[in-house]
Amino acid sequence: MSVSPATLPPVLLHSEAELARAALATPLLSRAARLARWAGPDTRVGAGGELVEEQLPAAAAELGLEVDDPDAAAYASEAWRVAVDTGLVDVTDGDEAEGPDGADVLGTVTAGEDLAALTSGSPQDILAVWLGALDTVYSDATVPDMDNLLDVLEENGEIDFEELGWDPQAEADFLDGVLGNLYLLTAGDAGAGEGPVPLPALAASMIVPDDMGEPTDDILEQVSDAMMKLDDQFRLFEPLGLVEYQPVDEALMVDIDEAEAPLPDDDEDVTRYGMVRLTPLGVYGIRARMLEAGVDAPAVGDLADKGADALLEGTAGFPQAAAQAEIELWLARHEPLDAARELLAAARGGDEGAPLRRLRCQQALSLVGREAEPALRDVLDDAELGGLARVWLAEHGAADVPAPSEALVFWLTIDTIAAQLAAEGNSDELQGLVEGLSEQHSGFFAAAWRVEHPATADVLEAMGRLHPDKKVAKEARKAAFKARSQQGV
Repeated sequence: MSVSPATLPPVLLHSEAELARAALATPLLSRAARLARWAGPDTRVGAGGELVEEQLPAAAAELGLEVDDPDAAAYASEAWRVAVDTGLVDVTDGDEAEGPDGADVLGTVTAGEDLAALTSGSPQDILAVWLGALDTVYSDATVPDMDNLLDVLEENGEIDFEELGWDPQAEADFLDGVLGNLYLLTAGDAGAGEGPVPLPALAASMIVPDDMGEPTDDILEQVSDAMMKLDDQFRLFEPLGLVEYQPVDEALMVDIDEAEAPLPDDDEDVTRYGMVRLTPLGVYGIRARMLEAGVDAPAVGDLADKGADALLEGTAGFPQAAAQAEIELWLARHEPLDAARELLAAARGGDEGAPLRRLRCQQALSLVGREAEPALRDVLDDAELGGLARVWLAEHGAADVPAPSEALVFWLTIDTIAAQLAAEGNSDELQGLVEGLSEQHSGFFAAAWRVEHPATADVLEAMGRLHPDKKVAKEARKAAFKARSQQGV
């Protein structure tokens, strides 16, 4: 898939049992399973394993579809194709014959091995079948409109995909990109999701350049075409449980197709243009496709059985809620005292990532009880860990906690700001911290530049950028210059 691994948030997946139940409840997989149980030796199929036309009414009736429903045959055909592709039914070659409707009948139908997995298999078995169904629907979503294909075939006797303007790889890449963007937008912090995404915004995310101001008419037309394509594709994906989708208002279809400006106005109800979000099952499915394509798509819990060094490094770039969830899962597998010792050992270092490791270590230790106290007391004299050890001991009401030296206070301050810069950048919260420090300590910058910390100069430069008072900001920049001179940079 075309998503950049560096941009993917860690997702909080539902349990496999919950996801398996959701998969079994999806309309498409339910229909496929019903047809697989209905089928038998007398079921007639064509050369490609498809139900012959004469069988479709009976299949539709088995699914409880109205005979006069114009879409009944299509629903039955789609469910059968999923049943065949996922191994719910097996079609073996047989003698060629001609049925009453003139169609060639090839093959014998028997129950597939995977049909039993839906009733007696593990959650992983059920999800494997669902992922197979996803592959089938995905393939359907990336082929041209069948009516157009048949028109071209009837006119030319063959299909020229280049003439149709259909590039299979480009179609797959586009859909991958859309689903990747939707994953980013709806997975959110720890996979919680913030709500459905307007279809125009999703289409624009694939077409409108980031540096473009007012979109041109050509770009708007491309967005309009993409919206119509996505509307068709999400209608296919919804019965499989991949997405929750509110389709484009039918009354808008013609207008969108012909309008010069297909995007809704600011005061217009954007929901009429379609709204979509991945379901928890959809997040699982898209992540599985990403992993299969070699994309690093982290999930909360991946680090639970790793060492403390992997935990602190791995959660360094996580959003706050995801880091908290990952740390809680890790701690659940460790005794408090052992966990504290492992975390403290992994938090040491003078490299660029060390401040953020110590911040995550402090976050983890805040969840550990008084049983961990001996580990914290062991590092009171440590230059890198003594400050956070004192903070932890004080917060847990420990007695006889030695007061920190002024040098240790300043070192811990620089380390903390460096960690927050790495985690959040120039956030409002950090700006408030910077303002508070300069107000509480009038001589802060005069002393801070002397702190022997690898990030001292960078922190002081950041304070100069963040502080709204020009005079204070200038002091911070001067202090940063002195720090760099002291470091010989």
